[in-house]
Amino acid sequence: MDVPRELAAAVAANAAKSRYLATLSHEIRSPLNVIYGYAQLIEHGSCVDSVEASRVIRRSCEHLIDLVEGLLDISQVENGVTRVARDVVRLPAFLDQIAEMFIPDARAKGLAFDLVTEGNVPEFVRTDQKRLRQVLINLVGNAIKYTGEGSVTLRVRCAGEVAQIEVRDTGPGIAAADRERIFSPFERGVDGGGGGANGFGLGLAITQAMVHILGGDIALDSTPGEGSCFRVRLMLPRVSVDGGVAPRAARIIGYAGPRRSILAVDDDVRQLAFLRQALTDLGFEVAAVPDGEAAIALCAAQDFDLALLDIRLERESGWDLAAALRRAHGTGLRIVMLSANAHEQHGPPGEPAHDLFLLKPVELGAMIDAIGRQLGIAWQREARATELTGKRTAPAPEATTTDAAMPEAARVHLDALRDSVRTGHVRAVEAGIKALAEAAPDAGPLIDALYRCLDRFDMPALARRLEGL
Repeated sequence: MDVPRELAAAVAANAAKSRYLATLSHEIRSPLNVIYGYAQLIEHGSCVDSVEASRVIRRSCEHLIDLVEGLLDISQVENGVTRVARDVVRLPAFLDQIAEMFIPDARAKGLAFDLVTEGNVPEFVRTDQKRLRQVLINLVGNAIKYTGEGSVTLRVRCAGEVAQIEVRDTGPGIAAADRERIFSPFERGVDGGGGGANGFGLGLAITQAMVHILGGDIALDSTPGEGSCFRVRLMLPRVSVDGGVAPRAARIIGYAGPRRSILAVDDDVRQLAFLRQALTDLGFEVAAVPDGEAAIALCAAQDFDLALLDIRLERESGWDLAAALRRAHGTGLRIVMLSANAHEQHGPPGEPAHDLFLLKPVELGAMIDAIGRQLGIAWQREARATELTGKRTAPAPEATTTDAAMPEAARVHLDALRDSVRTGHVRAVEAGIKALAEAAPDAGPLIDALYRCLDRFDMPALARRLEGL
């Protein structure tokens, strides 16, 4: 009978989700504790460094966003609604950026990390840059995380428009019985590096889903005790780009031409305050109202170039408001919808009344770029940033700061930092790293590695980096 087998599978899946939710509670509470703590310090007028506090809060929010986006990715893939972008990507620079991201982590663990390219690697390809980056970060990050000694290699072979990407490590390997399980949502591996299994249990499930959406396939070869190799094959169509691409531009400080006006509608006064401040800083004339009735009345009294509408308003739907504004003002008023629900992006049936949908939380730069495209704005910037070039092959690991090289004044901070890591007190860890950086100014690579561990709330990795210092 197939029923017992199906029942057993359902029970196993339910147990996996229960384990996942137990971990999820901790993963959510850690960054929330940081955000809540720093918010109280600022509110009470503490002498905390506002720039430092903002950086910590932003990093904690990004950690939560990564968690939410991981859950949304799984949900969208299961429902078949994920859309694939067609970005033009400079492949060598893209791979260099991935390598540069992980070289310090590999060095901190004493691992050799190499980026190797073979064949005729094209300068430009067309792919979904965000999804491909997510695939590589998940695979390389796991390889470094689970490898205790030896090396990790990211190898890219190109033949025609087909790319084979390999992430090979010398870690503990994966038993045959676990090779299917690790691609299931809410399942996590065992950390052969001695740090415990961290993360949400979604990485490889998302990776496999993203590879399939990109039209590729993923396979695993592994020998317990010798290491693992994940292989991804996918199409990366070549693109001819005349004159290359411009360097990445620096921060936007304004725009050329006449002053533009924007209407923001949201029943959350905090969101309205943020939008008003961010857009006013760029030179826009901003009106902010909490409901559709006030928005319609304001638009009847004055002209606006663009409206930012939240979909979930207290007394009406943002979609209804968008339709009313479109009927009254036509396409001369650009309409951008905002929502925290990714499933609302298509809107109600029929002719769309909006020009663009943005998913909350919206990164400020992405929102500004979207507004610029809708209004055809020529931005004014502080300067032109230099494009990241990176190295084609990462060097062997370098020695980090040792106990002998650590100044005597820094050792008390090391002891306090170890205690904070053991107790999992995130704010104390943040303060400890900062104090260590001030006491040991020559320990830059170590400090950077500690901050990267904190960015991921990876306390076991922090503990490993502090061993022997």
